[in-house]
Amino acid sequence: MKIEFRKIPLQDSKFEITSNSVKFLGTFSKISSKLAKIDSKLYGECDVDCCKCGSTFSIPLDLEVKFLLSDGIYSSEQDDEEFVIIEVEDHILDFDEILHSELESLKSDYHVCDNCKLNDTLVEIEY
Repeated sequence: MKIEFRKIPLQDSKFEITSNSVKFLGTFSKISSKLAKIDSKLYGECDVDCCKCGSTFSIPLDLEVKFLLSDGIYSSEQDDEEFVIIEVEDHILDFDEILHSELESLKSDYHVCDNCKLNDTLVEIEY
């Protein structure tokens, strides 16, 4: 789902996107001419790779994420740690791209499968 930045409403509007077994839903609204916010929730299951053995396994998702979207380069002297900052290119807000980016960010984290948690050796498996 894509929407032009200038067409983002001032009042909260709902959205819901599903990709594989992950749902991305919440509300979005404009807070100024160059800023918008998304209050969202990600839930479902995501396939990740074990950082020790390389096997793929699923992790449950139940995350609340707040995004602050800037139409162009974002600069602020405020403390915006509660938000994930996204600089929107081409004045288009793309919810599918945001979901894909969040999933890739989760996948890039270190995950350990149940088998490796039970195995106390600190050596990675060689192929």
